[in-house]
Amino acid sequence: MLGCVAAVSGSVALRVHAVTSGPVADLARKRAVVTVEMSLTADPRVLPGRRGLVRRERVIVEGSVERVEAFGMRLTTSAPVVVFAEGSAQWASLLPSQRVRVHGRLGPADDEVLTAAVILAGRPPEVLSGPSPPQRAAAALRDGLRQACAVLPPAERGLLPGLVVGDVSLLDQQVRHDLKTAGLSHLTAVSGANLAIVAGMVLAFGRVAGLPLAVRAVLTIAAMVGFAVVARPSPSVLRALVMGSVAAVALGTGRAGDGVTALSAAVLGLVMFDPALAAEYGFALSVLATAGILTLAPRWRERMSRRMPRWAAEAIAVPCAAQAAVTPLLVLMAGELEPVAIPANLLAGPAVAPATVLGFAASIVAPVHLETARWLVRPAGYAVGWIILVARQVAGVPAAAIPWPGGVIGLLLLVVLAVVGWVVLRRAALRLVACALAVGLAVALIFVRPAVAPWPPRGWLMVSCDIGQGDALVLSAGAGRAVVVDAGPDPVTVDHCLRTLGVEQVPLVILTHPHLDHVGGLDGVFRGRGVGAVVVSPGHEPHQESARVSADLGRRHVPEWVASPGMSWRLGPVELRIVGPAPEAMSAGPGEGSMANNASIVVHARWAAGSALLSGDVEIEAQAELLRRGLPRVDILKVPHHGSARQDPAFLAATGARAALISVGADNDYGHPAPVTMRRLHDLGMRVYRTDQHGDVAVISDAGHLAIVTHGR
Repeated sequence: MLGCVAAVSGSVALRVHAVTSGPVADLARKRAVVTVEMSLTADPRVLPGRRGLVRRERVIVEGSVERVEAFGMRLTTSAPVVVFAEGSAQWASLLPSQRVRVHGRLGPADDEVLTAAVILAGRPPEVLSGPSPPQRAAAALRDGLRQACAVLPPAERGLLPGLVVGDVSLLDQQVRHDLKTAGLSHLTAVSGANLAIVAGMVLAFGRVAGLPLAVRAVLTIAAMVGFAVVARPSPSVLRALVMGSVAAVALGTGRAGDGVTALSAAVLGLVMFDPALAAEYGFALSVLATAGILTLAPRWRERMSRRMPRWAAEAIAVPCAAQAAVTPLLVLMAGELEPVAIPANLLAGPAVAPATVLGFAASIVAPVHLETARWLVRPAGYAVGWIILVARQVAGVPAAAIPWPGGVIGLLLLVVLAVVGWVVLRRAALRLVACALAVGLAVALIFVRPAVAPWPPRGWLMVSCDIGQGDALVLSAGAGRAVVVDAGPDPVTVDHCLRTLGVEQVPLVILTHPHLDHVGGLDGVFRGRGVGAVVVSPGHEPHQESARVSADLGRRHVPEWVASPGMSWRLGPVELRIVGPAPEAMSAGPGEGSMANNASIVVHARWAAGSALLSGDVEIEAQAELLRRGLPRVDILKVPHHGSARQDPAFLAATGARAALISVGADNDYGHPAPVTMRRLHDLGMRVYRTDQHGDVAVISDAGHLAIVTHGR
């Protein structure tokens, strides 16, 4: 034990010294502008931008610097760095092992990571060489699988490559969210399960072919190494690869395999090789899950097999043991418990192996014969579709993720809960009581709570969705139908709101103006729903988002109408009329994006019980023009621009509203809503409802008048 600790400590000390004392680290402390030549060590990761006025994708690239130029000097070195850049077009196609030249500014890396520096790239990279032959072959296999999956529906098309080789470049954001909520996100992080399936295939073929044990072991290791290159050596893949190789060597030499010994050897070897793994949650989760399966699952399986078939006991014991082992770390990481993870894994588990086998076979066949590969992925699509269905249904269960104190306090509470549970479950009588309480609690969460506090409220007319910093209003157009005014910044949140409201058809979408916090979630509106037409602002700034929306609508063959005052619709209980903007009256204010804000579509919504003014992000200039042209008096005002300070007091007063809705994100960087605006609304006698404080805000009809019900916070 002491020898292992000394070896790891020495390895960490050497790595820390190497990354903190070289020329790259010295230049980073000076924040020097540099030109570096570097070799990529991982695939570029594209992070979708959900902030600001327009979509700005960020890219993170890991690599090793080989040459650096700064202050007229040219130095040869070797140092790990991380590149941060904007725009994915030139970066996303790069592959590990490629050499590139990058221009940018160096900065110090965080102390918690073993990286010499970070580089803030100022322009696209210059490609100096292509990828190595193994990486080129791996890219061909991954690309072949993506092409073969083109015959599947969009959700399955994105998940199958992630399930097989960890390629999540096409994964739908809503599917990603459902997998995470249901405790199934590990399926897209290639791990020991994938390698075990591949190794099992090779061993089975070797046994059928009559190959000796040693040959089978060599072939198994070669297959696992090849799979790891295709799937990319993530921490979980590395752990599984080393552990699997140890087990394969034990098989080849005829010695009995010891799972715990293999796991220990894998962890020790990997941490000595790359000490940074010791600080990665992904590696720790992989190790703990494997340890739980190796140590807890056999005992639990034997106990349960006394009361049920052995295969059923195995199916239950494995996910339970893995979840029990990783729960303490999940509490430290995220401060929540996932009680639905075990049943979700039980239901989804049987579909993983056939999807992985067929998908991996398709990736091998695709470069040779694409049509055959497509026939292979079709049945795999059914298996993946089942996983998606399980994730979606489980994610919708109340209390799918239970908030729990994070950090050490949460961990101590979890230990206390585990001890109490152990004491209770040791006695048969107490076990029955605990099971009865658990069933009662589940029934209360699933059935009683929705009956006591139903959402949405019966006869709802309009809901301002709690989607963070942005706007998303849903107006009922009849049973299962709704008009959507703006879609917020994120497809996941707007789809969740529509799903909760039971909206299946959207005859009309109104996008008040093309800022990201109003149009970024448009994909979520389309998810599983038919859309009749989309009304857009006559203003086309910012052009980037406006063009993206138009291209998206054209691809979906959805009509795009440009708004003009006087356009009106009658849809179910609501009558909509556009009162602004007039194209000739659009003007810019002093702030960034003010031209687009002042070109916002302003909608007058009327019901039998009252009316509302939905004002987009119009600012003082547009508000004054609306006043000049005549403003309808309403019961409810959707306050413009998330309650910013740029409000015309005369405009607010002229609406005559009794209630004000503000769609705003908690702790946003813009200071919304402004204190001066809040004072003006209160002085006018309006009752203010904010999504950051009240959650979803619903407008209902009550005794012939409009009333407001809140939900969620």
